Amino acid sequence: MIRSNPQPTAGDAMRRALVLFLVAALAGCGYAPARLYEKDAGTIAIPIFENRTFYRDVERDLTEALVKQVELRTPYKVVSSARADTILKGTITSISQSRLSRSRVSGFLQEQEFTITINFEWQDAHDGKVIQDRRGFSAAGRYIPERPAAETYHIGQREAVERLADAIVATMIGQW
Repeated sequence: MIRSNPQPTAGDAMRRALVLFLVAALAGCGYAPARLYEKDAGTIAIPIFENRTFYRDVERDLTEALVKQVELRTPYKVVSSARADTILKGTITSISQSRLSRSRVSGFLQEQEFTITINFEWQDAHDGKVIQDRRGFSAAGRYIPERPAAETYHIGQREAVERLADAIVATMIGQW
């Protein structure tokens, strides 16, 4: 027997709802607003950060990581200050280490955190207009000083430097 006007079943309604949900979900996947960069600013200078702490060479590591992140993730070309459209300057204001955990058996440190705090300013090199000014900007890295890992603080320092460079570049997006 052939029906001329079949009635939808509960299963049909569920299938339609599922199809509509999937279409709506897939339409939103991967959507992100366009990243906005200043079209007139094609170059940026990143002088070596000033370091007000007793930790040596952190300023060089941070500047190097920042240059790599800018060139990797933005359309800007890193050049000398004399040729740049914008300049990003910064100061390492503090570095601290804090205990995260201690062994109950030995009493030795199991995990430690290395935190770098900076101030930075990004400005237009032509008119001196400040594009961004951040104070107390920080990132942390962890390391395990206890055996068998016996990592030095340099492991945590490297992780903090990489995270800080990544976070600085993330703040550059959409600042114009």
